Order: sequence, then C-alpha cells, then structure tokens
Amino acid sequence: QVHLVESGGGMVQAGGSLTLTCTASNDNFDLYASGWFRQTPGREREFVAAMNWIGSRRIYADSVKNKDRFTISRDNDMNQLTLQMDNLEPGDTGVYFCTADEELAVVSSGRSAYWGQGTQVTVSS
Repeated sequence: QVHLVESGGGMVQAGGSLTLTCTASNDNFDLYASGWFRQTPGREREFVAAMNWIGSRRIYADSVKNKDRFTISRDNDMNQLTLQMDNLEPGDTGVYFCTADEELAVVSSGRSAYWGQGTQVTVSS
C-alpha cells in the first residue's frame, strides 16, 4: 500500500508559479514510478507528467511541455514527488492528483493503483 498526500495548491494569477508536493507514507516509494494528473469539473482526468523510480526518464503532456512550463522531480530520501509549475495559464486550473505504480507506462496511462486526494490549483486571468 502507498498512501499519497498532495500539498502546495492555491490561487495565482496567470504567469505565476506554484510548487506541488506529493508525500508518500511508505519508505519504499523509490520503487515506484509516479506522476501527476489534473481534472476540471465535467472532464476526464488528464495526464500532466510522470517519471520513473530512479528519475532517469520524464514524460510530459504536450500542453505543459511547451516552453518547459512544468518540471517534475523526486526526492526518494524524502519520499516526495514535486511538480514545479511556472508561467501558469488559466487552462491549468484544476484539481491535481499524485499517482504511483510500479511501471511508468501504467502511471502515464492513468491506470495506477495508488492516488492521492488531490490539491486545487486555480489560475486567474
């Protein structure tokens, strides 16, 4: 079992920045690939970014890859996953979820076994 807790959400103006953190409760978080999804009311959960357990491979959604707006990273010693979000746009508004599973492909597909409760990000124009 992996218990994930997100933090760092909030409200910012367009062009601003936020840093989301996901903290895992178990000490073997370094064995899991992990990532971020987001969801807005009435829409399906959308992939944002993911990385493998060692941090050697990162993948991003096209919507955030442009201009390197988002950066995913992890600190396995702290059992944490981070999403640095810069140059935020109103379209980035949503609830952001942390997720983890053994395989990166499973994480990026949205079929992970483990999910956090989410943290709200609101970007005003």
